[in-house]
Amino acid sequence: MMQMYLKNSKRAVMNVNEIDLHKELKKYFGFDTFKGEQEGVVRSLINGKDTFVLMPTGGGKSLTYQLPALIFEGTAIIVSPLIALMKNQVDAIRGISTNKGIAHVLNSSLNKGEIEQVKSDITNGVTKLLYVAPESLTKEENIEFFKKVKLSFFAIDEAHCISEWGHDFRPEYRNLRNIITKIGTVPIIALTATATPKVQEDIQKTLGMNDAKVFKASFNRPNLFYEVRPKIQVNKEIIRFVKGHLGKSGIVYCLSRKKVEEVAQMLQVNGISALPYHAGLDAKTRAKHQDAFLMEDVDVIVATIAFGMGIDKPDVRFVIHHDMPKSLESYYQETGRAGRDDGEGICVAFYAYKDIEKLEKFLVGKPIAEMEVGNALLQEVVSYAETSVSRRKFLLHYFGEEFDEVNGDGAELDDNSKNPKPKVEAGKDVKILLEVIKGTNQKFKSKELVLVLEGESNALIKTHKTDQKPFFGKGKHKPDKFWMAALRQVMVAGLITKDIESYGVVKLSDKGEKFLNSNPTSSFMIIEDHNYDNIAEEEKALETPTKSIGFDKKLYDILKTLRKKVAHQNSIPPFAIFQDPSLEDMALQYPITLDELKNIFGVGEGKAKKFGKKFIEAINKYVIENDITRPDDLVIKSLVNKSTNKVYIIQKTDQKIPLVDIAKNKNLNVNELLDQMEAIINSGTKININYEIDAMLDDDQQDEIYEYFMEAETDSLDESMEEFDGEYSEEEIRMVRIRFMSEVAN
Repeated sequence: MMQMYLKNSKRAVMNVNEIDLHKELKKYFGFDTFKGEQEGVVRSLINGKDTFVLMPTGGGKSLTYQLPALIFEGTAIIVSPLIALMKNQVDAIRGISTNKGIAHVLNSSLNKGEIEQVKSDITNGVTKLLYVAPESLTKEENIEFFKKVKLSFFAIDEAHCISEWGHDFRPEYRNLRNIITKIGTVPIIALTATATPKVQEDIQKTLGMNDAKVFKASFNRPNLFYEVRPKIQVNKEIIRFVKGHLGKSGIVYCLSRKKVEEVAQMLQVNGISALPYHAGLDAKTRAKHQDAFLMEDVDVIVATIAFGMGIDKPDVRFVIHHDMPKSLESYYQETGRAGRDDGEGICVAFYAYKDIEKLEKFLVGKPIAEMEVGNALLQEVVSYAETSVSRRKFLLHYFGEEFDEVNGDGAELDDNSKNPKPKVEAGKDVKILLEVIKGTNQKFKSKELVLVLEGESNALIKTHKTDQKPFFGKGKHKPDKFWMAALRQVMVAGLITKDIESYGVVKLSDKGEKFLNSNPTSSFMIIEDHNYDNIAEEEKALETPTKSIGFDKKLYDILKTLRKKVAHQNSIPPFAIFQDPSLEDMALQYPITLDELKNIFGVGEGKAKKFGKKFIEAINKYVIENDITRPDDLVIKSLVNKSTNKVYIIQKTDQKIPLVDIAKNKNLNVNELLDQMEAIINSGTKININYEIDAMLDDDQQDEIYEYFMEAETDSLDESMEEFDGEYSEEEIRMVRIRFMSEVAN
């Protein structure tokens, strides 16, 4: 190793003892001192040693290979998984030199002429750092080229991509050792911000660097505040949060491209400077949006995980997870992009178990091993979200690091530590739990252990005949939520272990054995987990203003009187102007412009334009006369035409396509299609389904239903069904009601 290294980097090694690293650091980066483990890593690399670096985001990993590359003769090859990461790093290095060729990328984004320029600069000794995608490195023509030029070392950035146990496994990374060997033996530095002990072992083994010098910094980011919120009215919560931090840089992570676009637009229409970023955008747009964020032309970037790896923006003040990520490694890495300058960094995640269930469905059909690993990683995310213990302690424990939640640096910076829940003595119950783990021969995951404690069975439990054991059902005196909380907290306390490699099977530790054998039973304090079971029901209830009890009853009565007057002037029923839930929402949110009115429940742009002027005038007058402070944080503008089916439904009804076919093409039943049509009509847009009604009812029947709604005080379906007493089907009445509202109200 050292002989080959001497050949490739002769001048560097000859002068290694004469190099003043602090002088070089000041020369290139302007810093007087190194941060944390940086100096040790740099010295290891310039001495020709393979080096493994496990350093959290913001710890300064990039500098540990950039500085040696600038000092050495030859070119350092940096293997990087994302074009966005490469561009950001290259721009940063070019910023410290007058020669643009000092750093280059080599990937699929370059044309033939650009590739030739890169190779020319390398051959002429101009380029010190070459950022390469793993796919580009494997190309035979590139391998042959690299064999002929002077290389200083290989840096494998985001090295966790090598491990199938990692959160971002990339198969092409696993072949890097073979490619490097073909090119020539030079030192390797592997760097990652997120690696459990298992992943670290896998990286070193795969890269053939088991003898590497290892530098492992603490995973604790004491300036970051961690919080998990229930996923209720998430858009409103995000708007409220961002408006509370106006002018500050932040990232909002979503799991899907579609959600990224929706959230970015939602922020934009609410006056927040935001842009989307995901792999579905073309390279030019992605680069433009990334630069806008880095240059502070935009405050918020809404992104999938495609954004952020290696992005060196020190003053990101908040990271919001609209959706929980697929693993704690992803979560840790993404939150790590906040507060890299050691300033404020707020990390808020919105959690609902239904999101986890969606992610579980994506795993179905994958190879068994991959599916099991994916599910095990997801359950760790659930554990983190639902736990009531210190979130910092939980995270650090996951990465194999202990933390003092009382006196540790940053101990109070999470929602659970800031607002602790009361603890209860549970030493005897913990002993029962440990007995069951041992009695089941340490072969079960958390789910099965809780079932055994509760005296419930499944196929796996029956196979092992555990339902016949004397301890089966020994925990019936406590609910399953208690046992799940106990499992999580006992694990954090180190009494049990759970290995992703064994897909989450729970095992006793030596500390757990000691507790099990304690006599009398040792003390153990348990905190009850957060309960997110009713999130979906709560969110649904909050969607409809009629469930709200906070609207202004006096204003509501004024608006109701006005509605009756406007209805009389237009010779139509009051409900055809605005329905009661819309009036209640107006009396809650006090809209005083047409823009605000069109975002009120059940109004929309069409109704706002047709009937809105008198209503906003009345509301504005009421607000002034009664000195009302309008709840600006509640007036959240929604997206126009947010229903992806709206245009399709209007187009197809205009073409007189049968409703059953329209529904089938959108994977709906006819009732669901009518629901969507009613929503479109209620927002003020016309739909013509006369062709369908004509095929079902004759003119007299249509007139009878139509005239009923013209005279009725309400458009209630139940009341109309009762009035006609079975003469017409619910579908027939709904369809005529749609025609009536379209013609009369819109």
